[in-house]
This record gives sequence, structure tokens and C-alpha cells, in this order.
Amino acid sequence: MTTNQPPVDLNRSANTAAPASTTTVDPTESEYDDQNETTLGDPLQLVSDEVEAAPVPEELPEEVEYLTDKDPAAEPEERAVEDYIQPIPLDLGAGNASAVVIDQVVNSVHESYPLLAAALLENSIADGKQLATWGKFDTKFKSASQNGALGFYETYRQDIGFVQPIYSGGEFFSGYRIGRGNFQPWYQERQTNEGGEFKAGFRVPLLKNREIDERRAALWRATYEQQRVRPEVRAQLILFVREASIAYWTWIATGQQYRIWQQALELSEERNSRLQRRVEEGDLDPPALQDNLRSIALRESKLIDRGRKLQQSAVKLSLFYRSADGSPIIPEPSQLRDFPEPTEFLASQLESDIQVALSQRPELAALDALYRQVNVDLAEANNEFLPSVDAQVWNSQDMGEPTSSKRDKSRYELEASLFIDVPLQRRKARGKSHAAEAKLSQVAVKRRFTQDKIVAEVQAAFAGLTAAFDRLGKAREAKRLAEYMADVERRRFELGQSGLLDVFIREQSAIEAADGEVEALLEYFAALANYTAALAFDWPMPAESKP
Repeated sequence: MTTNQPPVDLNRSANTAAPASTTTVDPTESEYDDQNETTLGDPLQLVSDEVEAAPVPEELPEEVEYLTDKDPAAEPEERAVEDYIQPIPLDLGAGNASAVVIDQVVNSVHESYPLLAAALLENSIADGKQLATWGKFDTKFKSASQNGALGFYETYRQDIGFVQPIYSGGEFFSGYRIGRGNFQPWYQERQTNEGGEFKAGFRVPLLKNREIDERRAALWRATYEQQRVRPEVRAQLILFVREASIAYWTWIATGQQYRIWQQALELSEERNSRLQRRVEEGDLDPPALQDNLRSIALRESKLIDRGRKLQQSAVKLSLFYRSADGSPIIPEPSQLRDFPEPTEFLASQLESDIQVALSQRPELAALDALYRQVNVDLAEANNEFLPSVDAQVWNSQDMGEPTSSKRDKSRYELEASLFIDVPLQRRKARGKSHAAEAKLSQVAVKRRFTQDKIVAEVQAAFAGLTAAFDRLGKAREAKRLAEYMADVERRRFELGQSGLLDVFIREQSAIEAADGEVEALLEYFAALANYTAALAFDWPMPAESKP
């Protein structure tokens, strides 16, 4: 599948690999659908209750009781249309120049989402730890001052020097010392000529610590930790993009559903003026007008609820949609847009998409870095099996007037040494090796399972995506038929061939079908967000961002 993602930096690069746990999210679990308790059926249920209760109800509904006590002609004056709630003005449509598009939201996540900024600090932490391991190779300055001012032997010794560890093992050293005073006969080597002694040399390992030592092992582990942290950070970015996408489409869906109920209310209000004229002309019984007022009240109530959901979804979206300085931006209803036209995904591309996911998912990259870390532990353990054989060479030269009549300090000196240290039981080496080998096997098993999990996630997300597309087709057909039947029923009512209750039922079916189409669209784009995350993309697929 081609995605044409925009180029991004470390946090957005797709080459490091893919998201940690991209479990497929069912849009029915979102805040939007938690509250979508077939609310569209509530007005229909009220109408159905009246139908079931006719013709001889055991208990009169409140509205019917009201009609038996008061003059129905007075009701329209007491509840004028302008007293009803004022709907939120909406300007939906793809052509809305100020509309918020998905690319803006996702770009905001990349640039200013606080949790991503916190995750990126993990990179800095890993960088700092890796830099700290380089400290093992820092040049060290050493000095000492040892003075015996009281006693039979008064001695004064001053030393300075430098030690430079070598990356390939061992170290260079150099220094200067001066020894003054009356030294014990057995410590005559501490005395120097008047100008002091210069010394330089090196020590290198021949077996143990030749290929790896404690310093290099710490550095390599820290470097692989950097490589492990980066895909984990990217996995969080992919998760944030998925959550932001679902929040965005939920906001779009609540706006669409608000518009549905707004139009339904406008339809009832427009019909109310015509019914009032027919009642005044005696062409219609007054209870019909009251029934229409009841439908207006129900639709007003539903519109208030949809307005609440629209505002709540906008607030939730503002967690992801932010300004350049990181401040949340609550989008206005006027910035809503229509859903883009969904794209059908073919089953033939599933296999190639699975390969894309396996090559990009960050979990695998993180496990690979962990495997390399444990390999360092194994190499360090194998190093412990070797005997320590170190060679050392140093030379020295005293300067200035000799302090001994034998002039034994004045000659150039060169010394070569060999140091051998052999652990006999080697229990430390065996224990570390056993633990490292077990850890490697553990990581390998986890990697195989993670591959299987990625394949399953892509397959499940693809199944959800294709099912959502098919469901959308059925929902649109149901909406078309329901709107046709509602229009037919309204015409029959105008001709006196149908009752207002039948009109309400047909309109309610049309409203539910329209709401069902929006739900199907939301399900599709939520499934597309899940599929995008399963493929380890940190940017919406091109079809999403086209108005």
C-alpha cells in the first residue's frame, strides 16, 4: 500500500519500526458511542407507547390529560416557536475554508502534544546515560602529596600524572614525581634527582578484556538502549495519532448528528405553522397541533443532548488539537466539515500490508535492540572465562643533579612486565553466561509472538475496516428508503390520507437511519485509524485528509 507520508524527524520517522501495542479499538467503546444508547429511538418509543395504549389507555399520558382540562387553542400562544432553544449554527461541508481537517490535528500531535514531548525526553535520558558511559574513557588527572615531617626519616613526595584509557583495552599513563628528604634504606627508590622523575608507559590486555571489557560493555549497552528507546517513543506517537484521529472523527460525527436533529426540529416547527392554520380553519382537530408541539419538545430535548455531545467531543479533541505554544484549541461548530468519501480496501493488498507492518512496527525494532543488549551481556560473560594476561611497559628518566653519589637515579630505565590472573572455579562466568543465554531465548520467543500478534492485529483491523465499509453501504440504502417513506407519508398527510402519528413514525425511522449512516461513517474512519496504526504509520492515510 502506498501512503505518501510527509517526511518527519526522529519522532516521526517510519524507518525505526512500529507501535507498541496497537490493539484494535472498537468505536463503540469511545465516549461518543458510550452515550449513543440508541437515543434516536427514544422519541419513537414515546410514539409507540401511545399507539400501543390506544384506543382505551389505562392511564392517560400527561399531554392527553392536559387536553381534557384546558382549551387547546391557547397552547400555541403560550409556547411560541421563538421561546424554544436556539440551535447552534452549523456550516458543514467540504467546501468550508475554515474547517479543521485531520492533517491539522495530527500535525498538532507531532508538534505540540504534551505526552509526546514527555515521551521524547526518554531519548534525552538515553542520550545522557550513553554519554555517561563514555566517561569511563575520560583522561584522568592524578596527584598526590605525601609528607613525613616528623620522625627519624623526614620525607617529602609529590606526584602528578595522567591516565588515558584505551578503547581497545588497557591504558596509557604518564607522570612526574619528586622525592626529597632522608628516606629509609628500603625505600630508596622513592627518592629522585633534584629535577624529579618523568615516567610514561602503557598496559594492554592479551586475553581477558581484549575484545570486551567492563567499560566497552557499558557503552555498548547504553548505545543499544538508545536504539531501543527510539522505537518505543515512536510507538507512543503512533498511539497518540490513532487516538487523535478517533477523537477528530467523533467530533465530526457528533456535528453531523447535531445537524440531523436540527433539521428534524426545523421540519416540526415549519409544520407547526401550517397545522395551526388548518386548526383555525377547522380542517384539523386541535389535538393534532398539540401532538406536533410534543414532537417539537422531544426534538428540542434531543437537540440539547446532541449539542452537549458536540461540545464534549470538541473539548476532548482539544487535548490533541493545540496551538504552536501547546495551548488547547477547542474547535468551533462552524469549523466542522463532512466526512470524506470512504475508500474500499481490497483483500488482495492485505498480504503486502502485513509485510509493511512487520518491517515498520516499533515493537520488533525495540526487541532487536534488546537482543543486542543481552548479546553484550553474553559476550561479557564469555570474557570472564578467559585468564587475565596483561602486558605492561614503562620507562622513566630522572632529571637534574643526582642526589646519590652512586648516581643510580641518573640512568634511563625501561621495564616490561607480564601479569597473570586465573579464576579457577569460574562460577561468576558460568552464572552470567547461563543468565544471558536464557534471556536471549526469552527475547527470541517474545519476538516470534510479537510477529504473530502484529499479523493478527493487521488482519483484525482489516476485517473491521472492510466490514465497516460494507455496513456503510447498507446504512446508506436504509437511509434512502427511510427518507423516501417519510416523504411519502408527509404527502399522504397533506392529502388527508394519513394521520400525524404515522408521519412521526416515518420521520423517526428516517432520523434513525440518518443517524445510523453517521455511526457507520464513524465506525469506518475509526477502523481506518486502527488500521493505520497497525501498519505503523504516524500520519493519516491520504484518503483521510482529502476534504
